[in-house]
Amino acid sequence: MSFNKGLFTNKTILVAGAGKGIGLACATMAAQYDANVIAVARTQADLDKLIVLYPDNITGWAMDVTSESFFQKLKALPVLHGLVNNAGINRVGQMLGQTDENIDAVIDLNIRTLYKISQAAITPMLNSGGASIVNMSSQMGFVGSPNRTLYCMSKHAVEGVTKAMAVELAEHNIRVNTVAPTFVLTPMTEPMFKDEAFHKFVFDMIPLSRLAKVDDIANSCTFLLSELASMITGTSIKVDGGWTAR
Repeated sequence: MSFNKGLFTNKTILVAGAGKGIGLACATMAAQYDANVIAVARTQADLDKLIVLYPDNITGWAMDVTSESFFQKLKALPVLHGLVNNAGINRVGQMLGQTDENIDAVIDLNIRTLYKISQAAITPMLNSGGASIVNMSSQMGFVGSPNRTLYCMSKHAVEGVTKAMAVELAEHNIRVNTVAPTFVLTPMTEPMFKDEAFHKFVFDMIPLSRLAKVDDIANSCTFLLSELASMITGTSIKVDGGWTAR
């Protein structure tokens, strides 16, 4: 199953955090459906591997998404139809052991930077005639979980600011939603599931008894970015296999 090949023809979509995992899948899928994709990542080598797949559709920006130079470059775009705010981090650990450095790092990237990127994107989106922002959230934006106080805090904030952005930007026909994945199978997460206790905890919480794949997340982002979701704003697609339904 797939979307129409011309779904994003003549549309410009920026993916922040496009070098690996979910961001890579989102950028690849948008290009597959004929978007002009701006893929942003810190590592040029990651971008080079991505660009070679769709050289006519993908432009790489090797930039730090927390930098003022990135915000200004984004704001100066002539037009922008879609944004995927995918950059984020996690600092797993018990609350008693969380350092100021960890607290500040999670808040800065997962909340402040997401806000700043969205703020900068509004200016070129005003020239689009209608645009969509997809903020990458998590099932942890709806529930609590041991050792994830920082991540849960940041993703609950993402859910809240998304609703506020959706209401404020609706007059400009800019829609704002989140995609909220469960644990996603990637080369980075796969070693975690060799821990039997962690494996059991996660799979016991997912009624579908499987992990998400990056394309599961990219499919939902693609839908929300497209005109297929033209009446959807201020909400979330939970790609969680039923975790939050318990």
